[in-house]
Amino acid sequence: MRPIVRKTSMFETLARRATTALCIATFAAGMFAAAPVGAQDRLPAPGAPAAGFADLAERLLPAVVNISTTQVVRPQGGAPGQPGQPNQRRPETPQFPPGSPFEEFFKEFFDRQGRGGNSPDQAPRRATSLGSGFIIDASGIVVTNNHVIAEADEIKVILQDNTQLSAKLLGRDPKTDLAVLKVESSKPLPAVSLGNSDGVRIGDWVLAIGNPFGLGGTVTAGILSARARDINAGPYDDFLQTDASINRGNSGGPLFNMAGEVIGINTAIYSPSGGSIGIGFSIPSSLAKPVIEQLRDFGRTRRGWLGVNIQNVTDEIAESLGLDKAKGALVARVMEKGPAEKSGIQSGDVIVKFDGKDVTDMRRLPRLVAETPVGKAVKVDVWRKNQAVTLDVTLGELEESEQQATQTQRPRPQQQGAASIEALGMTLTALTPELREKFQVPERTKGVLVTKVDDGSTAAERGLRAGDVIVEVAQQEVTQPSQVVDKVQEARKANRRSVLVMVERAGEQRFVGLPVDPRG
Repeated sequence: MRPIVRKTSMFETLARRATTALCIATFAAGMFAAAPVGAQDRLPAPGAPAAGFADLAERLLPAVVNISTTQVVRPQGGAPGQPGQPNQRRPETPQFPPGSPFEEFFKEFFDRQGRGGNSPDQAPRRATSLGSGFIIDASGIVVTNNHVIAEADEIKVILQDNTQLSAKLLGRDPKTDLAVLKVESSKPLPAVSLGNSDGVRIGDWVLAIGNPFGLGGTVTAGILSARARDINAGPYDDFLQTDASINRGNSGGPLFNMAGEVIGINTAIYSPSGGSIGIGFSIPSSLAKPVIEQLRDFGRTRRGWLGVNIQNVTDEIAESLGLDKAKGALVARVMEKGPAEKSGIQSGDVIVKFDGKDVTDMRRLPRLVAETPVGKAVKVDVWRKNQAVTLDVTLGELEESEQQATQTQRPRPQQQGAASIEALGMTLTALTPELREKFQVPERTKGVLVTKVDDGSTAAERGLRAGDVIVEVAQQEVTQPSQVVDKVQEARKANRRSVLVMVERAGEQRFVGLPVDPRG
């Protein structure tokens, strides 16, 4: 089975949980009852080094909590075959060897749900799930993962001494998978502090504490294995990787450095079997801290917004733009009336520095912008037409509708273009009303239409296809095929190895670096 990264949703059915535990990688709370351990009174002084794992664990365990959630699960209509209900096919009970404990387990479950045979009307039931969290303020502020409490009707926080406190959800952020809870207590609660994950080095010792498999407070140790991991969990992926054992139910638990500071929130594992194989991922505290503060203060995130669509800078694009190396974020489109447009940022600019911080690659820019306060005036350094330009930008607030551009690719019919010119393995022709209608090109789009791409050509290797519109070549607008050819010849004469081409497809624009043969 191919290894996967997965975070399990909070309220899967009992049958899916049992099956998941056997065959696929998951990372959320299990169905087991918590086994709390005795209370401790001491907590670490921020920044104070511990003598060893035992001392550190003794001091930190009281601030790590179990998160118990419940949800009322209501049946989806009546039993199949009832009047007014669709006659749906009942799923069959999974087959296990005779006498297997799972045989009775699943039979009882499906019978209770009215799916394994004739049964009376189903009644609402309560689904329970467990996870982890930690207290960051003695007044009762608790941090956990969003997927631990998602869609919960009731949330309870279980302390180390088995005290159960009802929790109120202050705010949650699905994009970073963080949630902040508030509990009320008659006495101050033990708390831990958020440390600086940016100062942790690969190879440093780390300690993970949580509620694996619902067993209660459990401590595991390891090292920081890697930084800045992108596991495609969201737009702000920047995970710490550790080999400290992390399993089902550790979601939302803290990852500590040896000073007893939280440097990460355990969120996901990479595993072919569902158990720990030494590859766990934690949200770094440097990313989590501003999100936690916003959720605590406003009940939602307030992220900065620049108003650009960006793409990665490849070696070919860097060479065509005169950059010394591939770096930064290439602006493919500037949104109308956004902060970038107002400040003078243009399509084709490469953002190499934002608010004094280097933009090493495209992935770094969204995180830098999101972490910047709304309304702050920042300096943005861009590379434009072989020179550096510094612009002043006042950030807006990211709206939900603008958090991610939707890219829709419609299938395009093939056409052999008459009066066309071949260049770089493409057949090009000028746009006409008939071609606009046939290839569904918007009226506002200006450029040169690609009617054919040769198999094995450089254009095909870079993803171009019939129906694309070449809007710019070498950052100059083109409307005729001959202009494209001229720009390619200019690049060859200048001994450039590639030429920068802006392509529009289905209303979305992107840059492509096309290699050219300097020998012509």
